Parts: sequence; C-alpha cells; structure tokens
Amino acid sequence: MTRENWKIRAADDVRFVPGRGHPNANPEGIGMAALIAEDYRSHDRDWFSEGFWALFWHRFGNWRMGLPKLLRAPMTLLYRIMFRWVSRSTGIYLPYTVRVGRRVRLEHFGGMILVAQWIGDDVTIRQNTTFGIARRDALDDRPVIGDRVEVGAGVVILGAVCIGEDAIIGANSVVRRDVAPGAIVGGVPAQEIGRTRQPK
Repeated sequence: MTRENWKIRAADDVRFVPGRGHPNANPEGIGMAALIAEDYRSHDRDWFSEGFWALFWHRFGNWRMGLPKLLRAPMTLLYRIMFRWVSRSTGIYLPYTVRVGRRVRLEHFGGMILVAQWIGDDVTIRQNTTFGIARRDALDDRPVIGDRVEVGAGVVILGAVCIGEDAIIGANSVVRRDVAPGAIVGGVPAQEIGRTRQPK
C-alpha cells in the first residue's frame, strides 16, 4: 500500500475520492423531507431509534451546505452541537463528510465509528462497527461500502478497501482487503467462506 492509496483507487472508482463536505452530498433525486421519511421507514417507523437520529443529523449536516452562507452559519452551529450530542448519546459517530446512500439502517446502536468514504444504498450496519483508516500516514484511505451490504456486529473495515455489492461481513471480522460482490466473509483477517450470489 502507498501513503495515498485512495488516489490509485479513485482512478477507477470515484467513490474513493474523499468527501470534503463542501457541496450537499445527500443522495440526488430525492428531497430532504422525503429522504428523512425514507430513513424513518428504514428504522421501523421508530422515532426513538438511535440510528434514525444519527442519520437525521447527518442528512441535516449535508443539507445546510446548500444554503446561502448567511443562513448556513447558524445551521452549522446547530449541526455541530447536535452532531456531538447525538454521537455521545447514541454511540454512533457519522460525520456529514461520509457520503451515505438511501435506506441505510443503523441497527442495534452503540460503538459505531463510521468514517468511510462511501456507504451505498440498502446497507445494514450493526453495533460495535468501525470503518476508518489503517495508518496515521494515510488519513484519506477509507473504505467504500457497496449497495446491499450486510455488516455484522463488531466488524472492523480499515483502509482504502471496497466491499462489493450484496456482500455479507460476518460478526467480529477484520477486513483489510477488498471483498468481492456477493461474497460472505468472516474471521481475522476476513476470508471468503461462502457466496450470496455467483460472480459475473
């Protein structure tokens, strides 16, 4: 691995380009109210779901970036206060710079450090999960989580790795290499132990 592995990966997959938080990076093609309603349904219509509230403030953090600067300033203060409160009260750390798709479910809250480059649509993430860097000299080498991925409890995914669509990451796995679409992986380090579908 190089010091800036994301640059190599981004040449083939733009999802590895770091999100800097300058534009509104909420999913395109859906308004803020509809997106929040969709997140609410994804969390079993439970107003008290910690995952729903973590996503709500994540969406809000992105939405405010589309406002004129004068309106954005008070919304930024509100976002920063609520981001800290939600991350400490729910145990879910999800900065607005992480690009998050639609119908993501943060299940069984607590111990979630979700600093990925990209989290796709229809992803389920369970408690005690860490997405992030593998080394302090590669601060932008962060994972990309594809669509329809199931992440088990206690999973650690580190570095500029890609988790392919429809993959299942077994509980307590440590992932430092790409996971193929449709693979079921488990262990430390994670190894393929089955398939959800055959590769194309």
